[in-house]
Parts: sequence; structure tokens; C-alpha cells
Amino acid sequence: MPSSNSLSGSVMCHAMWARDGRRLADFYAEALGTEVRETYPDAEGNEAACAFYVGRSMYLFYTSPSYTAPNWPEEELPFHMDLMFTDVEAAERRLLEMGAAKPAHQPGGAHWTVLLDPSGQPFCIHGSR
Repeated sequence: MPSSNSLSGSVMCHAMWARDGRRLADFYAEALGTEVRETYPDAEGNEAACAFYVGRSMYLFYTSPSYTAPNWPEEELPFHMDLMFTDVEAAERRLLEMGAAKPAHQPGGAHWTVLLDPSGQPFCIHGSR
């Protein structure tokens, strides 16, 4: 049931960090059929973040030299992305060619497949519903 208060909104941006934000932005942009459209500099003018849009949602990827990938599945994830594809088997092959890795631990059975993006962050792929 919708809330009657004045607080309602939508997600504007999904932000992620990696040692190489540009590489991660390019990876997800290609996976989602788009390309990086915006870059943002740090105080010295170096590329610090890269963004693309899917619909009205922005996906923003920051470069962080101190980023370390989660030790999954031993550590719980604070968040992750789930991507959906019409041909999930072909998508898996393509994502692996693009630099993803497939860990041995696959808790989704036939429902989803876990991959690791180039930064080491787990994400899931599903077939279209």
C-alpha cells in the first residue's frame, strides 16, 4: 500500500567502486548494450568516475586505489547486481570473454548463475521471464 507521507522517490543512480572504474564501467555498459557517456574528473583533473544510462537510471563507477573485492562467499555482500538476458547461456559465454570469471560456488542452481566482474565483485545472470 502506498505511503501517505510526502516521501516518495525513485533510484537515480547505482554507484560502484573498483580499482579501475573505467574498466568496470566499460564492462557493464557493454553487457547492457550501451556505452560510457560521461566521465568525471578528480581535483587534479584525472578521470575519477565513469557513467552510462539504462533508461533513466545512471550507473556510476568510481576508481578507488584502495578497493578490494569481497571475499565471497565467506563474507556477505552489502549489495550486488542481477542482470537478465534473453539467451542466458550466450550471455554467460560473452561475459566470460569480456573478463568475467565463474566461481565454483553456484548457490542458484538452475535459477541463476553467479559470475565475478573484472573487479572481483559477484553479480548474477538470469534468463528473461
